[in-house]
This record gives sequence, C-alpha cells and structure tokens, in this order.
Amino acid sequence: MAIRRIARMGNPVLNQVATRVDDPTAPDVARLAGDMKDTLVDIGGSGIAAPQVYESVRLVVYRLTSRLAEDQEIAADPWTVMVNPELTPLGADTLTGWERCLSIPGLHGKVSRPARLRLVYTTLTGETVEREVDGAHATLLQHECDHLDGILYPMRMDDISKLEFDAEPGHLAADMAAGVKIWPVLRKLVEDWPGREQWMDRRAQE
Repeated sequence: MAIRRIARMGNPVLNQVATRVDDPTAPDVARLAGDMKDTLVDIGGSGIAAPQVYESVRLVVYRLTSRLAEDQEIAADPWTVMVNPELTPLGADTLTGWERCLSIPGLHGKVSRPARLRLVYTTLTGETVEREVDGAHATLLQHECDHLDGILYPMRMDDISKLEFDAEPGHLAADMAAGVKIWPVLRKLVEDWPGREQWMDRRAQE
C-alpha cells in the first residue's frame, strides 16, 4: 500500500463526474482502497474519495471515530469501503453543520444537507449493502460522495460568508458559544484559537 498525494481545489480531477467501477472485486480496486486508507491514516482524516487521490472512479473510503461524532456507535473495525455508492434523501429534514475537506486545507464552512439517507453500495467482495443513516454519518457520506460528482462543499453553501479560515474560526466559535452541536474535531479549532476570548467579548457587546 502507499500514501497518495491529495488533489486540491482547482485541479480538474475534482470537477469531473467519476467513472463507475465495472468490477468491484478487481485487485486494482482493492489496491486503490488500501492506498486511500493509508492516506487517511497518515493525514488523520475521516473520509476520502478516489478523485481526491487523482483517480476519477466511484470509490469512497471512510471511518467513523469519536473525532467525528461522539454519539455514534463505533464498530470494532470502523473502516468502510464503498464502491459505486448511491445516496437517496429520506424526508425533508435537513442538518446544518460545519465541514472541512482534505482538498481545501485551512478552511471550513457551514453547509445544510438532508438529515437522513438511504445508502446502497457494493463491497470489495461484490456484496451489495443497503442501509439507512442519519446525523453526522449522513453528512460525512454526502460530503464524500459529492466528490464523485465533481462537487466541493463550498458549492453547497447557502451563505459564503460562513466560509472561514481554520485559524480564525469566528462564526464557528459563535455557534459553539450558542450551544450548537459541533463535531469534536472542529471544536478543537475554537478551543485552540488565541483570539477566542477577545472575539467573544466583542460579540457580547454588540
């Protein structure tokens, strides 16, 4: 296995609709999935889509950990490999939250997405899996599967003013202070922000 270089926003591979995988059980698909897993471990991420490692095919690797969602039940093996995943929103409820992306380093933004989904995908052994997901799990899946259609999370934002640098998480800090549920990995941005107290004092006076 190998650690792959991450494609960044602006690279054409991130704007393409990825090609469907003809044979999910092919050895080269398993090798690519292994490389994607190694890359995630190296960079400390939660999910990655094949276009992010310059492979325009419909493959996603992700893991559920407490860094993402403390209330999710974490399996003994948190890794999932999805070949040709398909997502269908269930109901009209939406979930608004803050997201980051390996292909857009140093930034985070506020995005609204369907709160509940039906997921169908094929495993590396050719098995078809179908399940329903919600909450942070649903958000993660939509973020990663968007990459398969050439979509980055800023393209999903309703208010581009809520796109901000990790080093200056003002709007994120305001949501956190207001009791909005924030992913643990993003809460740390606010906790580590040197200007947090000064900024929050100024907001309180407005």
